[in-house]
Amino acid sequence: MANTQHRPDDAALTVATGEDTTQQAVPYDLIELLFFAYRDFVGGPDLILAEYGFGRAHHRVLHFVLRRPGLTIAELLDILKITKQSLNRVLKELVETGFVEQRTGVHDKRQRHLHATHSGQDLALRLVQLQAKRINGSLSHLPPEAAQTIAHYLAGLIDPAERHKVRGFLAIPQ
Repeated sequence: MANTQHRPDDAALTVATGEDTTQQAVPYDLIELLFFAYRDFVGGPDLILAEYGFGRAHHRVLHFVLRRPGLTIAELLDILKITKQSLNRVLKELVETGFVEQRTGVHDKRQRHLHATHSGQDLALRLVQLQAKRINGSLSHLPPEAAQTIAHYLAGLIDPAERHKVRGFLAIPQ
């Protein structure tokens, strides 16, 4: 039987750029590169996480808890943009397995501050080292100023309403 699937002509497809009527070609090449880059960026860590029965949500929680010791659950929810129910499930598993600990707030006893345990730090660093190796390997083939250009490009992909929060969190120059 003949292949009846038709791949649209990339140049013929356009997308509206907002409320105006301006049209732009769909950048399929960049979209697909981003999909493949993300797949490989998380692939190594996924294999390690699977050894513990963890997934990408565990990775993200552990990453931000390591980077921001004492982070509150409300702050983590704001960073991850996930439901409280999703976070509670993942956080419960990380606490029960000894990778994260929760400490009661000093000034507000209702708050729970999150800290990576020694085991959590080891796992988070193991994961980030894989990702840093991939990023540094890619950057090594580019001119020194490329990292700044890439940072601006990635920041541009963030929802405009969230950019100021992310820039503040990362201390990226405006």
